[in-house]
Amino acid sequence: MTQRITEFINKLITYDYILFGSLLFVFILFIILGILLRNRVALALFFILFAFIELLVGSTYGYIKMHEWLFKNETSIISQKKLNFTQAVVVYGVVKNSSDRDFSSCKITAKTYKISSNKLKDAILKFKPLNKMSIIEEDIAKGQEREVKIIIEPFTYGGDYNVTLGADCR
Repeated sequence: MTQRITEFINKLITYDYILFGSLLFVFILFIILGILLRNRVALALFFILFAFIELLVGSTYGYIKMHEWLFKNETSIISQKKLNFTQAVVVYGVVKNSSDRDFSSCKITAKTYKISSNKLKDAILKFKPLNKMSIIEEDIAKGQEREVKIIIEPFTYGGDYNVTLGADCR
């Protein structure tokens, strides 16, 4: 757990510090406002509750959306094939850097999901993939496309399945 936290902190960029710093400033501002309005209990509690919600939701949502915007990429699957001689699925895809900055690394992940005839069940099954495999691609310049090949193994599922491809770039 501590290793994941230190890894997260080590990967922070300048924009992350600006985001978290401004959210901390707004949090302190609303706490002070709540303290100053302590005679009006309902309003003071609202400002204090809003401060904590802003700190938790704002930092999480802001971090995710900011990184989606800063490190925008597009992934597409060219082809996929389930191998007969071994328990594996081979996925060929393309990752395109559509942001305004160069990527130093991209973690590209292919996931396999069960599919059914029920759309609600399909949405739930996406949260629990059958199998997933990731690779790291280094140095993708802005506007550049990179073809990737990911082998998902072991893949023993015999029913209908779907494959998705995604990338987390920095």
